[in-house]
Amino acid sequence: MTRFWLGGYGSAMEGQADGIGLLAGDEGREASTLAYRGAVTETPSPSWLAQHPSLDVVYAALEGDAAVQAFARTGESSLSPLGDPVAVGQYVCHVAVAPNGSALIASCYGDGRVVRIGLDAEGRLVPAETKADAAAALRAALFGDADPDAPAATPAGDGIAASDPHDAGGDRVSHAHAAAFLPDGRIATTDLGFDLVRFWRVGSADAGLILDHEVVLPLGTGPRHMVVHPSGHLHVVTEYSCEVFTLAAAADGTWSVVSSTLSSPIAQVGFDFPAELARTRDGQFLYTALRGSNTIAALRVRGGGEALESVALADSGVDWPRHHLVHEGKLLVAGQRSDTITLLDLDERTGAPLGIRHEAQVPTPTNFLPVRGA
Repeated sequence: MTRFWLGGYGSAMEGQADGIGLLAGDEGREASTLAYRGAVTETPSPSWLAQHPSLDVVYAALEGDAAVQAFARTGESSLSPLGDPVAVGQYVCHVAVAPNGSALIASCYGDGRVVRIGLDAEGRLVPAETKADAAAALRAALFGDADPDAPAATPAGDGIAASDPHDAGGDRVSHAHAAAFLPDGRIATTDLGFDLVRFWRVGSADAGLILDHEVVLPLGTGPRHMVVHPSGHLHVVTEYSCEVFTLAAAADGTWSVVSSTLSSPIAQVGFDFPAELARTRDGQFLYTALRGSNTIAALRVRGGGEALESVALADSGVDWPRHHLVHEGKLLVAGQRSDTITLLDLDERTGAPLGIRHEAQVPTPTNFLPVRGA
């Protein structure tokens, strides 16, 4: 049987999901049998899910509760909490797990925080311990109360807060949105609010994130999600400008933009808002979903991975396609506002979506995660 854990929005996020759900269908017959099988946890708005690389443990971003939580698989189609939720930042919308299972990165849209949380040998969350600021303690001892005008200390485990490289003012604020682990051990994160792709390293096993450098994208682009390509390139989809930027690392490890491509020649900036970016297993094609026109844009990867070409645009079959993934030559799409998922056939040669094979009712779906071993 083919099974997926489902992230979703609950009532606190104006959705209908009751917790982490299960989507299942008969292997080879998904086009006629894939269906929602109910909630397997009572979890408020688990909007993004991530799998531990070696353990049967799933991590959820509890977006409305500003927390993340671990769940252990306790049966073929069941999950149970593995410890209590751990507080992170406002509207945490993405979690990513290190390939070696040592830590998790939580990206928080509401306040821009990027938080590293350690994982123990059983997959439990181990938040960084808050260490006293020795300098602040000494000042307080010598001069009394702490300086009320002093900048707030960076919370334990957090990366340093972003600042606007464009200094554009107005209502621009930091909106961390996603993280990706790179082959060299560094971590890339996006800041949709400040048009940044930020690169981090970890100093020691119990350290927080250390900012390595940043790549500044054009003003108002809004980098959202990323794909690490087999070629070593990093592809970044932008929510506001409907583009996919391709980044490459130089010999000294410094990343920079090498190309940018419209997700589709007929994408409408200001009406379409790309969400997820996914790739085929061989990396030959990328897919992004345009919320607004509710379409799927297909792009072919050219050269050595440094260039993209728009090849097709097709109906997603859902309203507000928030997430999608490529599975066994098909594209699975989550419609946040239509309370449905669809399954689209893909042309193996051209990469183009060929049409909607199947549709199922699902309460406010926001994320798919394949069940391990399914």
